[in-house]
Amino acid sequence: MTGVCVNQSPATAGTISTLPYERLAALGITLPASPPPIANFVTHVQEGNMLYLSGQGPREADGFMHVGKVGAEVDVEAAYRHARVTGINLLSVMHEALGDLSRVKRVVKLLGMVNAVPDFLDHPAVINGCSDLLIDVFGEEVGPHARSAVGFGSLPGNITVEIEAIVALRD
Repeated sequence: MTGVCVNQSPATAGTISTLPYERLAALGITLPASPPPIANFVTHVQEGNMLYLSGQGPREADGFMHVGKVGAEVDVEAAYRHARVTGINLLSVMHEALGDLSRVKRVVKLLGMVNAVPDFLDHPAVINGCSDLLIDVFGEEVGPHARSAVGFGSLPGNITVEIEAIVALRD
C-alpha cells in the first residue's frame, strides 16, 4: 500500500502520512474479526458521511472477556489495557464497515464507560487506552477526538469498560 496525504498543515505540506494499516503493523496489532453484537442491535450504522459505532467491550481475539470492577479487583493500568483492546475492537468494526480504514476522515467522539467502584476517580486515565491507540493509528490530524469518560455501577457481563465511537468519513 502507498501513503496518502491527509489534512496537511503548512508545517507538514509535502509529507505523506502512513496508512492506518502500516501503523497497526508497526504497533504489532493484527485486527481480529469484529465481535458480534450481544443483543438486539447492529455493530454500526452509517448515515451519510458519519459512522456510528455501537459500544464495544474488552474482548480479546480468542474470545476472552476482561471483567471486574475498576478500583477494586482491576487497577488503572489493567483497565487502560482493556480500553486499548476495546479500541482494537472498534477498529475491527470500522474496517469491516468501511473496507478501508483510510476512509476515516476524523475520529469525532468517544463515549468511554468504566465499570468502577463508587469512589473511583480516574476514569479518563482508563479510557486513554483507547484514545492513545486511535491517535497512534490515525495520527495527530485524524485521531484526536472529543470524549466523555464516565463511571457506571455495572456494565453488561461485568466487563471493565465499554466504548462507543462516532467517526467522520471521507467522501
